[in-house]
Amino acid sequence: MPHLPTLISDLALILITAAITTLIFKKLKQPLVLGYIIAGFLISPHISFLPTVAEEQNIQIWAEIGVIFLLFSLGLEFSFKKLVRVGGSSSITAIFEIVCITSMGFITGKLLGWKTMDCLFLGGMLASSSTTIIIRAFDELGIKSKHYVKTVFGVLVVEDIVVILLMVLLSTIAVTKHVEGFEMTKTVGKLGFFLILWFLMGIFIIPTLLKRAKKLLDEEVCLILSIGLCLGMVFLATKVGFSAELGAFIMGSILAETTSAERIEHIFQPVKDLFGAIFFVSIGMMINPAVIVEYGWIVLIVTLLVVFGKFITTTIGAVFSGQPLKQAVEVGMSMAQIGEFAFIVATLGMSLGVISDFLFPVAVGASAITTFSTPYMIKYSDNFYKIIEKIVPQKWQAMINTYSARTDNAKSESETWKLIKNTIITIVINVILVLSIIILCSQVLLPLLSQTIPGILPEMITLFAGLLLSAPFLWALMFKIPNYITGSELINNETYDRKKLLVLEITRLILAILLIGYLSDICFGTKIAVLVIVPISFILLFIFRKNLKKIYKLIEKRFIFNLNAREIAAAEKDAPIMNLKNRLRSHDPNMSDWDVHLIDLQTPQHAEYIGRTLKELQWREKFGINVVYVKRGEQMIYSPGPDVKIMPFDNVGVFATDDILEKFKPEFYAEHAHEIPDVEVEDIVVEKICIYEDSTLFGKSISNSQIRETTGGMVVAVERNNNRMLTPSPDLVFQEFDVVWIVGEKKRLKDIVK
Repeated sequence: MPHLPTLISDLALILITAAITTLIFKKLKQPLVLGYIIAGFLISPHISFLPTVAEEQNIQIWAEIGVIFLLFSLGLEFSFKKLVRVGGSSSITAIFEIVCITSMGFITGKLLGWKTMDCLFLGGMLASSSTTIIIRAFDELGIKSKHYVKTVFGVLVVEDIVVILLMVLLSTIAVTKHVEGFEMTKTVGKLGFFLILWFLMGIFIIPTLLKRAKKLLDEEVCLILSIGLCLGMVFLATKVGFSAELGAFIMGSILAETTSAERIEHIFQPVKDLFGAIFFVSIGMMINPAVIVEYGWIVLIVTLLVVFGKFITTTIGAVFSGQPLKQAVEVGMSMAQIGEFAFIVATLGMSLGVISDFLFPVAVGASAITTFSTPYMIKYSDNFYKIIEKIVPQKWQAMINTYSARTDNAKSESETWKLIKNTIITIVINVILVLSIIILCSQVLLPLLSQTIPGILPEMITLFAGLLLSAPFLWALMFKIPNYITGSELINNETYDRKKLLVLEITRLILAILLIGYLSDICFGTKIAVLVIVPISFILLFIFRKNLKKIYKLIEKRFIFNLNAREIAAAEKDAPIMNLKNRLRSHDPNMSDWDVHLIDLQTPQHAEYIGRTLKELQWREKFGINVVYVKRGEQMIYSPGPDVKIMPFDNVGVFATDDILEKFKPEFYAEHAHEIPDVEVEDIVVEKICIYEDSTLFGKSISNSQIRETTGGMVVAVERNNNRMLTPSPDLVFQEFDVVWIVGEKKRLKDIVK
């Protein structure tokens, strides 16, 4: 009998159990993640009456791959540019909430007498909310169109990236055993350096590669290439001292900026689902029910901390960011749970061996409870706001609303600060690029040349290559100004603060000197660097500044094009709607209290009102909504008149308040009551019948025969006296000995054939 490897039998057990439990959870309309965890618990060694895996070590390897692919998929959905687009309101809310709840988690652990690592990881586990649970709750409650939902999604985006950074910091602290300020600062600086470098190089190279290979990228090649890039970045991240999860997330976020992002995300989905299931099942296998019972009171404490702590801190953060009180409460009620990242953080701590065994079951228990409580908190957020409205003094409410209005109308930043901010970004980017070139030349090129070429030649080649490659970026570091301003405007415009700009220019010059000196010192020592190489380099940079400017502009143009390629393609498709939304965006501070906004709704295929005009529907009279546009394919109908009909899959732009939309949407999404028959292609047949004098069809026209109405069939041809008529007229009358061809469902055509 052939031997079956335990890895295959274990994998079969995992997937079969996961499939059964997820079917049950789908029927109960509960999160699949919870189903996977319960599946793992059922086949764990703690349940004696069910089979369990033979080798847990093999499953852990699969689970590690699962984490990598989960983070890669999250990066595909994320993209760094989303962090910029979410706006200050969501960013302030998220950062305030994360800092507070992480600190509260750390303090709670200390009060319970835990060791420092347990406290740190507890804070990290509480930092993120569950995107999956929140979206599912919004879908089930039908409130995704509400105004505050945009803020919630923005907060989730910021949370994702911050938790990724927390994971890197926690793993570094766990390995180095250092929690001192200097080590933390060093870690953050190193992380920032590599994040920016990887993002710059990835955006410059990968979209261009995908574009040029577009004709060769079928689904198979695209999948292999995306997984290869993911694992390549994982290898690179671990080589420089970071976690594999960070590398996967970074590559996903880079690919998210390409025009192939949706395609990669689609073809990668089955891979993500497979390994994600294995990962969450492996989490369930680590749950010890005895530990959960033993630490049940800690589970309760952590659950209360999550529910009340995240609600309070998120609400306060939303108020600080300028949200009205009602919207702030709704955002806070939506975020009161911990997400899948808590499991990943806990797994990281266990794999590094730095946290206690009880911490993981505590996270699972708290997550399970908050998973079930979240939909109810979101559902009753309006009721809870009414209670708060009665408790909070009117004076405080007026202050909050006034602060919100002032935040919306805050004046734009000064021209000097805008220039300084853009210049600092230029400095940071180009310092990182030049420094990376220096590190590459000194640690890779120089040792390689020294092994094969004798004498001083390796140092000369390294110095020349380093200066040549970094020359455009050194020019930008010293001379580049933002593209929206010219040199003459900068000199002649009196609105700029000359002293601040002078300090900035001197700083740029000093940084360039230090970078050139650093490379020169590596190759030839400090004395030659200061007296010879640095002065000559500056003279050459000044002489060839125009040529270097052209080269840098070409590099910058390519980078910006790659960075915005996906948005450009989407903007060309959705330009009419976006322009209209911008024109309708209100600048009246009082409008924020109304929750009035433009929302795009897609007409269901079988809606009850299909084919009826706006005049017949009377939506404006019934609900008080305004239909601003109707988009049908590529056709855009602005300010549609009363005679415009609504057709299947039309995009209807509706301008109304949240309360009105909640009343309107049930009618908009209502479909025909009768079920549409599920007919397979194989059931559709062509039947031939002959008309005789005693036939029920004899003497009737096609339209009066009721063939379509009674059987769903269609007369496609009629043969009469050896003459064949394709697509006969509906007025054609059946005569004796006519041969009629009818296309329809085989079962329903039986009576006619008889």
